[in-house]
Amino acid sequence: MRTVNIHEAKTHLSRLVEQAADGEGFIIAKAGKPMVKVIALDMTEAQPIRRLGFMEGEFTVPDDFDTMFADEILEMFEGKE
Repeated sequence: MRTVNIHEAKTHLSRLVEQAADGEGFIIAKAGKPMVKVIALDMTEAQPIRRLGFMEGEFTVPDDFDTMFADEILEMFEGKE
């Protein structure tokens, strides 16, 4: 993706916007540091695929997971030993 500095973006904004609308997005940088990305509204950025269940079968969760060590935790809060 092309990078342009702010001065160039101000000078050639119409042309750059037309190019972005045609699918040629660009990045505007200030002092060499990327600040914003300009892309067409109908273009979607590639999102990482979220794979639900990709760890299925790799581990098991105990049935009492939500109550594990409840007595010990209660004793710590109540100050009992």
